[in-house]
Amino acid sequence: MLVSLSAATAYRGAVPSDLDLPDLPPPSSRRIAARVTKDALRHIRKQHPWVYDDSITSLSHAGGAGDLVVVFDDERNFAGIGLFDPDSPIRIKMLHAGKPATIDATWWSGQVGDALAKRAWLIERADTTGYRVLNGENDGFPGLVVDRYAETLVVKIYTAAWFPHLGGVLDALVASIGPTQIVVRLGRNVAAGECYGLSDGLVILGEAQEPIEFSENGLRLLAHPMSGQKTGFFLDQRDNRNRVREIANGARVLDVFSCTGGFSVAAAAGGAREVTSIDSSGVAIEIAAQNMALNQHIPAVAKCSFDGVVGDAFEVMDRLRRERKRYGLVIVDPPSFAQRQVNISAGLRAYGRLTQLAVDLVEPGGRLVQASCSSRITADDFHDQVQRSAQAAGVRLTEVTRTDHGIDHPVTFPEGAYLKAVFARVEPLAREHGREHGREHDRAHGSTSRHRN
Repeated sequence: MLVSLSAATAYRGAVPSDLDLPDLPPPSSRRIAARVTKDALRHIRKQHPWVYDDSITSLSHAGGAGDLVVVFDDERNFAGIGLFDPDSPIRIKMLHAGKPATIDATWWSGQVGDALAKRAWLIERADTTGYRVLNGENDGFPGLVVDRYAETLVVKIYTAAWFPHLGGVLDALVASIGPTQIVVRLGRNVAAGECYGLSDGLVILGEAQEPIEFSENGLRLLAHPMSGQKTGFFLDQRDNRNRVREIANGARVLDVFSCTGGFSVAAAAGGAREVTSIDSSGVAIEIAAQNMALNQHIPAVAKCSFDGVVGDAFEVMDRLRRERKRYGLVIVDPPSFAQRQVNISAGLRAYGRLTQLAVDLVEPGGRLVQASCSSRITADDFHDQVQRSAQAAGVRLTEVTRTDHGIDHPVTFPEGAYLKAVFARVEPLAREHGREHGREHDRAHGSTSRHRN
């Protein structure tokens, strides 16, 4: 079937009148016709959202950021439509594949509605008001993330291709959710380029307010949507935090790379005797203490002693090990150690070193929870590395469960998967041998400062 470019889409995005948005470029009425390699076409038909620049064989004309690109096959049939990004190796961010579609206000409304429907059971829960509304490519919004904290929406933009369409997306979000505040956050590469008057942390609806208090499984937590990391809090570990709550009763807990203390609060609410949080950021530790204070109405939290330690996680863990400190539950949730392909080997070594440090801090029969948010490191490689490192440290690691993404962080293509975690029991085999091995490993590899970003 032959599809004309004008018939493929027609969209004149409108900015909701109550939003204080700067002047953004309007959506172009001229569509780009594209041809791609057979391999890229095959991936598009399987709903893969990325088309790299070297997979494009022809373009009808040069385009600007956010121009709509219609991909045709060799018979001039419509294959899909996406956003053009001339400044990214991922040159086309696919919005849709299959039959022709009109990208207009109705389209954005439908896409937002579909995303909310996937999260219906979570949205309807009275005890949780923090969740991801749009998970980028996995919800049909490549390069765009939206998180909700109570009545605040935080829109994180990772590509300038969204600027011409931002009004339409925001209109759909306002109509569907009715937030009282919307904050725009910009990815590093977007912030460094032409932002059309947008700035990181800009409030475009309501009065600027932070922190924002929201609830997670009945716990009160603070998000900093204008100044915090990512969108102001790490929502992706919600389910794992609840699992920690279920196993923390009576334990001394060590929360490594604690950030603002989500795991720490969950452990305290679960009946932990004491919690020690470690993070390189003094601000993060201060917020963790505030989060603990917010939940003092829960008897278990009120009984739990809390200690926040500012420092390099590797160095602090090594010091605690030398002091022969032991904990019933050790949680290790570091930042990504492999943001590029060349970092994979070093990243795996870093995870292994963390495992060796952590297991030596777990009392016999205690629990280790270790996570990875490195998308370039596969789940199999991560879990294998943890097991090998534990064995090298002289302990038996008995896995209780492996976890990945929550319902509000869906995964629809292989590269969209990043989160993995293991919950395991730790039993000694040759404890002293394990400690000596760990010390030799440290001398060989040195200490590296890491913090979640």
